[in-house]
Amino acid sequence: MLGEGVVILQSKFVYPFSALMGQDKMKKALLLNAINPRLGGVLIRGEKGTAKSTAVRSLAALLPEIPVIAGCSYQCDPFQPGKRCLDCRENSSGATPPSVRRRVQVVDLPVSATEDRVVGSLDFEFAVKQGGRRFEPGLLARANRGILYVDEVNLLDDHIVDLLLDAAALGINFVEREGLSYSHPAEFILVGTMNPEEGELRPQLIDRFGLCVQVEGESDPAVRVEIIKRRESFDLDPLDFLDRWAEEEARMCRKIVSARDLLPGVIMEPGLEELVTRICTEALVAGHRADLVMTACARTLAAFHGRAAVGEDDVHEAAEYVLPHRMREAPPPQQQPEPPAPEEPDEPDEPENEAEQAQEQEQQPAGAPEMEEESQGEEQEHSQKEAPPQGVSEKVFAVGEPFPVRRISYKVTGVLRRGSGRRSRGRTATKSGRYVRSTLRWEREDLAFDATLRAAAPYQRRRRRDGVAVVIEPGDLREKVREKRVGNFLLFVVDASGSMGAQQRMVEAKGAVLSLLLDAYQKRDRVGLVAFRGEEAEVVLPPTNSVERAQVLLEELPTGGRTPLSAGLVKSYEVARAHLYKDPDIRPLLIVISDGKANVSLGEERPLAEAARAAGMIREEEQIRSLVVDVEKSGFLSFGLARQLAEVMDADYYELDELKADRLVEAVHGVLGG
Repeated sequence: MLGEGVVILQSKFVYPFSALMGQDKMKKALLLNAINPRLGGVLIRGEKGTAKSTAVRSLAALLPEIPVIAGCSYQCDPFQPGKRCLDCRENSSGATPPSVRRRVQVVDLPVSATEDRVVGSLDFEFAVKQGGRRFEPGLLARANRGILYVDEVNLLDDHIVDLLLDAAALGINFVEREGLSYSHPAEFILVGTMNPEEGELRPQLIDRFGLCVQVEGESDPAVRVEIIKRRESFDLDPLDFLDRWAEEEARMCRKIVSARDLLPGVIMEPGLEELVTRICTEALVAGHRADLVMTACARTLAAFHGRAAVGEDDVHEAAEYVLPHRMREAPPPQQQPEPPAPEEPDEPDEPENEAEQAQEQEQQPAGAPEMEEESQGEEQEHSQKEAPPQGVSEKVFAVGEPFPVRRISYKVTGVLRRGSGRRSRGRTATKSGRYVRSTLRWEREDLAFDATLRAAAPYQRRRRRDGVAVVIEPGDLREKVREKRVGNFLLFVVDASGSMGAQQRMVEAKGAVLSLLLDAYQKRDRVGLVAFRGEEAEVVLPPTNSVERAQVLLEELPTGGRTPLSAGLVKSYEVARAHLYKDPDIRPLLIVISDGKANVSLGEERPLAEAARAAGMIREEEQIRSLVVDVEKSGFLSFGLARQLAEVMDADYYELDELKADRLVEAVHGVLGG
């Protein structure tokens, strides 16, 4: 009897692969992996309802039947002795073993799967009855020579994804657990699907997928109507629909078989190999995996088109599948600012000319580029300490358009947490949460029943007692390790000084804060808002769950005056510390939105030096993490003070445009110790 998670395609009707409309890149990526499973699988990124799951199951129904050794749990190929499992090798006497033919199977890997369910574990029944250890195959064994389908792979535990990708790359599953040492063939087509709205994979894991495609819903009304008609026709009479598409399905199947036969003989000229390396180098990919996969993909594309030699077009087409998830952006060019001039106050002399004067100030050097640089003379020091004129007017800027933000993810390790939310994944101190593994520790009395039984099973023959089926001793006890997503506290520290009025900075900054607030609402985070301008910082919004109130206060936040950066940092530190005392399970993240300039001190120190000292104080607090969003426009007169502030704070640094989700890279990875 086949285990849970295996889909027997003969038992139900499957929508034909060739009848799928649109999504040509996704379909071709799947076909390339069917021709050459060594490509490393495909990651399909896209919104809901774009036929990702349907395409995977349709591909399995399209592929030709495969011969397997009768009774083998690993679907071993009877005609390839070198790829047989240990059991088939031991039972083989040299002759070809009896075989049967079966359809390619699709094995679903649920998000809740544990490590032992995936790789295999101790055969409990055998251990109890025989007192020995024997391997019980997992999902990787059942997926051998088939398709392993992981829906929402970005929600799977990272260590499970690592296991899958290692097995897919090697073609072998190595198991070392519970006193067992075993290996078996695990050659499968790995297909992972994900909706980026639910979060991203780590860049290291994304790179391990051979190919990657982005899918979107069809926008052409005629195509959408035809999709509806075809699906309705299939649902009303699947046999008739399948019969109408049978010829096209058979043609596609023959093309796959022909390409498989042609692939080993496909050649690639050295000049094209140089083209591959040049494209990968220009894309700034890390390592050499992209070069190798692109070469293999180009050969597979040539075989798919029935050619015995790779062409230049094959290389460029392969790049479309291999590079999108591996490309990195070039670092910004080094800017050489002009010699610093004496710093001018942020506020204008005349209230009615504030915005104009602020823009003029932005175009002039505002201070030394180094936060630790000595004073530029008595005149500059005097201007920094000079009190602002009385009656300076303030202006309320509109809120810029919100945008989908890049994922802010905090994975906390080594800390047991309570609470609920949707952002951070970490170990929980309660008995709620997903069971991910077991441990020998016995602290919360959260019994891991399966692991405890497996630990006790091999010793049952020596522990037999009348009337007791299984004897468990204290040394066998295992406890569950659970993980869950919890919320966090996002404290926005916003520069509301006069310089933020230049070049629409405040409009864009408010738009970024609103975007992050909407993201916080979706992740059930607590939020707070600290603004600094004039000579002080104030808590505009104490820690709260009301994102709506934060949005209203953001819209009403005025802009004007000088820049007391150190006051803003000190005030945010005090708010974060106070929140930690009240709720130590919710870790604060300070999001500083500023250009990094400062011209007002709390004491006698120079403003930039005092801000650096406040930033260092935040850095020393291990329970508080920070992120700096730089609102300064890149250009010849940019000083990079916000970047220097981020370095002193040990904070993650992003320019304003880098917060947008269409960059397809995580904004923060492991911000809280992950």
